[in-house]
Amino acid sequence: MNSSPFMPPSRRRSREAARRRRRRRRRLLGGTAILPLILAAAVILMLTRPWSTHTAAAASHSRPHPKATQATSHRTERLSATGLPLGRAPLPLNLSDPRADPLHLGFHEPPSAGLVIDLSSGRVLWQRNALTRLRIASLTKMMTALLTVKSSPPDAPVLITKQAEETSGSKVGVLPLGHHVRLETLLYGLLLPSGNDAAVALAQHVAGTEHRFVKDMNAEAAHLGLGCTRYSSPSGYYNTHNYSCAADLAELASIDIRQPRIAQVTRTYTAILPFPIKGGKLYLYNNNPLLIYGYPGVTGMKTGETIEAGRCLVATAERHGVRLAVVLLHSPAPGTQARDLLDDAFRNVYHQRPVPEPAMPADA
Repeated sequence: MNSSPFMPPSRRRSREAARRRRRRRRRLLGGTAILPLILAAAVILMLTRPWSTHTAAAASHSRPHPKATQATSHRTERLSATGLPLGRAPLPLNLSDPRADPLHLGFHEPPSAGLVIDLSSGRVLWQRNALTRLRIASLTKMMTALLTVKSSPPDAPVLITKQAEETSGSKVGVLPLGHHVRLETLLYGLLLPSGNDAAVALAQHVAGTEHRFVKDMNAEAAHLGLGCTRYSSPSGYYNTHNYSCAADLAELASIDIRQPRIAQVTRTYTAILPFPIKGGKLYLYNNNPLLIYGYPGVTGMKTGETIEAGRCLVATAERHGVRLAVVLLHSPAPGTQARDLLDDAFRNVYHQRPVPEPAMPADA
């Protein structure tokens, strides 16, 4: 109903207010009627929507996939040359800046790589390409010796197999096929004349087969934090996939020299041992040029040589409580270069007086 133009203003205002209230009530009632329909539609949607798929997808976005997590950890984890997690190396070698090393001895024909360290502290005294991976020939036997003394007693009988007896390269040479030989005798044969036949016999004794022994060698290298190192045989005669670096070999020397049985063998120049052959004795001689020429204070350790690896040497020496190790890879004269480096270290770093030394050939 329209308002009369003659209606008093107060009454017109009252009626307009009433109309506005009625319109609001109608809108409210209409919304209330629609709300249940909206809620019902929402319930139907929830029941029919594939929530399990959505939840799985959401979870895959919120949580990394196991394979992705594994790949990420592999990118950050330090691995050995054979892909195994690396342990902590025994000595803290600081190889960051060679200019900070106290020794700066140069050679007319330098080795391809080398290192001189203090065995007590790990202090680096001299370095050259210390982390470069190179062939190491019979320096491989340093690991073979370590696994042997850690797993077997000196008196263990070791069977000499056809594989051991027929091994190529440097050999003890008189191993009796099908007989048993005292393990410690073979350890001398491994480290003094660098017998490849002794390496095979010991590997088969310790692990059953050469293949399993090589796996153990690589596992031990990873455990000891030797990140450059990979072994493919117990002897090092074949260079394929068999390499290390000067830093790793210095670390390994620090471990070997703490093994009393290895230390006893490597400081021996000549050994006469009981042996099951005619005459009953085995005569062995050390290849280490520092032992051959009587370097004062020498305590070991191992030589190596192949065409690919060149001449290699890990040597240890001690004077007045100072214990040093020198590693030389592919050196034209490992004996004389090791002597010069050790002399320089004892004299100029530890301020020891020079001691008389027997002469050594320039190419030793």
